Amino acid sequence: MSEKTMPELAEQSQKDAIVSDWANDPDNAKNWSTAKKLYNTAVPALLCFLISFGLAIYSPSHESAQEDFHTTTTLALLPFTLYVYGLAFGPAVSAPLSETFGRRFIYVFVTPIALLFILGASFAKNLATLAVCRLLAGLTISAPLAVGAGTIMDMWTGINTNRGVVLIMTIAFLGPALGELVGGWVAQYKNWQWSLWTTLFLGAGVWIFALGAQETYAGPVMRRKAKKLGLPIPPAPIPAGMAGVRFMVTVTLVRPLYMLIREPIVTLCSLYSSLNFSILFCFLACIPLIFSTTYNFTPGESGLVLIGIAVGCALGGIFLILLDSYTLKQHLFKYKNATPPPERMLWGAMLGGPLMASALFWFAWTARPGIHWISSIVATGLFGFSNILVFVSTMLYLTNVYGAKYGASALAANGLLRYLVGGSFPLFTIPSMSLRLFHLEGHISHIFVSVQRSRLPLGLKLARVLGSRVRLFAMDLLHIRQQGPSV
Repeated sequence: MSEKTMPELAEQSQKDAIVSDWANDPDNAKNWSTAKKLYNTAVPALLCFLISFGLAIYSPSHESAQEDFHTTTTLALLPFTLYVYGLAFGPAVSAPLSETFGRRFIYVFVTPIALLFILGASFAKNLATLAVCRLLAGLTISAPLAVGAGTIMDMWTGINTNRGVVLIMTIAFLGPALGELVGGWVAQYKNWQWSLWTTLFLGAGVWIFALGAQETYAGPVMRRKAKKLGLPIPPAPIPAGMAGVRFMVTVTLVRPLYMLIREPIVTLCSLYSSLNFSILFCFLACIPLIFSTTYNFTPGESGLVLIGIAVGCALGGIFLILLDSYTLKQHLFKYKNATPPPERMLWGAMLGGPLMASALFWFAWTARPGIHWISSIVATGLFGFSNILVFVSTMLYLTNVYGAKYGASALAANGLLRYLVGGSFPLFTIPSMSLRLFHLEGHISHIFVSVQRSRLPLGLKLARVLGSRVRLFAMDLLHIRQQGPSV
């Protein structure tokens, strides 16, 4: 075999250096300019907003679907619930796809499929078609929920990682409030088809914006570079053939369920988040009914009430960023260079639990004739503020405890229970309220206050239960003691 010449050896050495020196590679997302990082952060943030916007905009128009299809209130709400169920199961498939094909593949090529299902739902001639198309739309559009946080971790480092995750989740939380707002006016002047077409128009704009996104995940980028340079291509995370099928079943489907059952931290955080989302979805679904019957608001005016929740969510996101910076500085001042424990992420949840209880009591006892409507709207703002504190804090806690390797499975388990439980609540709360409008004030108080009676102790206990002792003695998936990584 002939030996390589000196130029060939120099060329090979240069190729190897380009691939191996990934930390300084300009294609490494961590080395991008701030402007480039911000644009690629905005892409998953807007897609997550689209997901939650499309979830909520249908709710005010369900009466129009009920009339068109001559069905009951519960069945007319089924497309809403099935969309949420799609959000529960979709990330289990999209997360491993992003590891093989990249984040950009999810944003650019999977999103149009979801938009086609939304288009199909808008032309549905019966309730079954509408429900199935909404389910498939939820399954496919949910992909950014699984990879959005991963995109942030690909680009940002240190405290900016938490800030990016807070930003994405806050923008996603604005979607239900603004979707309900727009849906109110759509319900007043148009019909349920227009709620879907509005989502389609918004989705098309967001998708066009996402076309400029660049790949942030290291795996696909390095495989493409190796192929271009004629070097051995690193193996993809998902094996080919039946091995890939086994991987999908055991890792992406079984592992989240296993962690949900066997990991105390995942179980408690998931129960907490599912109850949190149940109240949120009930709140969003019931507000138009409350303000239309108590204050004679039109559907459009009832939607404007959701501005209070949107403002509260935005303020909550800002507060979380400031709180994260403060707790980190305090820890570093006290312990110098010691790694901050994951439990510091729970301060937001500790504050949010009692604040949410206060907001729901406030709303329940002021949404009645004789008390000005502005008081109830301020209460919705406090609700949005506290909701974002609880949700984002528990998400950050899970990612810090389980790290990059198992964090995705922990979040998938959390999302599965959160959306399955939360999406089911409107099916029985709205019909129940519609039948008892003559006891509206007492019924609202009963729903929200009784739920809080069981929820508040769990919220106050969160910081005590999910502490270092549970983290140290928790039954880990792969028999590895979980120590939270640095933040």
